[in-house]
Amino acid sequence: MRMHNGNELAKERRKTVARSVLLIAPLVAFLFLFFILPLAMMLLYAVSNTEVRNALPKTAAEVREWHQNTLLPASAFEALAGDLRADSGDMQLGEAARRLDYEIAGYRRLLFKTAKALNTVSTSSNWRAEFLRIDERWSELKYWTALRRASEPITPYYLLAALDLRIDDSGNIVRMPPEQRVYVGTFIRTFWIGGVVTLCCLLLGYPLAYAIMTLPSKFATLLTFSVLLPFWTSLLVRTSAWIVVLSREGIVNSALSRLGLIGEPLQLIFNRTGLYIVMVHILLPFMVLPILSVMRGVSPNYMRASASLGAHPVIGFLKVYLPLTLPGIGAGSLMTFIIAIGYYVTPALVGGSRENMISFFIAFHTNHTINWGMAAALGLLLLTCVLLLYATIGRVIGVSRIIGWK
Repeated sequence: MRMHNGNELAKERRKTVARSVLLIAPLVAFLFLFFILPLAMMLLYAVSNTEVRNALPKTAAEVREWHQNTLLPASAFEALAGDLRADSGDMQLGEAARRLDYEIAGYRRLLFKTAKALNTVSTSSNWRAEFLRIDERWSELKYWTALRRASEPITPYYLLAALDLRIDDSGNIVRMPPEQRVYVGTFIRTFWIGGVVTLCCLLLGYPLAYAIMTLPSKFATLLTFSVLLPFWTSLLVRTSAWIVVLSREGIVNSALSRLGLIGEPLQLIFNRTGLYIVMVHILLPFMVLPILSVMRGVSPNYMRASASLGAHPVIGFLKVYLPLTLPGIGAGSLMTFIIAIGYYVTPALVGGSRENMISFFIAFHTNHTINWGMAAALGLLLLTCVLLLYATIGRVIGVSRIIGWK
């Protein structure tokens, strides 16, 4: 009888597990097909290096066998002539020329100039001399070295460029010239802005969440409505409204002038100050709501118990209440910081050209230069920093506490 009951229970458990799997299977499939897979494919562009190999296959095979400390073989010139004269399509050659132009400025023009000139040549017994007749730069090994680097199936070029580094002609990793160092400073600015915005949201959001918890129901509802109001308005509309409010003739400057607090309008927009104000307003709900959800689970009896034991309210708050709400602080801070460093519209509209964050360059390379490798490399570094931050906060506070698992 007991064996029979045990088998029945096991069958019921298996049925329950099967139903659960079937229920979540569409969600898992959706996440994999429309989030994980596209993200992984996009990030592959950060190390992919197929342009030259697809457009110039014979040349790529020749230069990969060439050692830089030896004389370039004549077969390399012959292979390049064959690839350039072959009808492989202008798009493939254009992609290869653009990739080579990243290595050496002007390579694209050199390649198209050579391809056009070779179309008038039927055959040649000395392709080296033919190339030098077209352009003497083909005698310089740096162009062939760059071609060899661009022929490798995997390249560190984009990841190094995202860190303002490059590989020189000797194969050493060196820093970019000062005028070309853009991304490291942008990453630092992005993390600094994200950190300041997160700190401001925490200093404003924690007391606000506590007030919602302790005030009478009527006032708590009003505060909650005020916190949720930004969610019901378009991001673009909110940002544009702040431009009007903070402009030199806006509400803030007009009110300060009428009160006699300022003699001339303050510059509150198109700078770092305006960017902080607008981002804090937009991101404040992402800090308040996680803290509020944790505060709702903290019984007020803990503070009463600390007071009954003789603890000052400040000591009781620091020793009892604050540690119990740390998961909410961690979750809110993490969510706010991640969203802040990925912002694109608000910094572009409010911060001005000097306050562009790394998301601006990701969008720029994706939409304007069509350099998906560079965009993917910047995105990969940003994702890596976020994962490291998440691991650090999870190690300090506990991942299970942050996501709400007991």
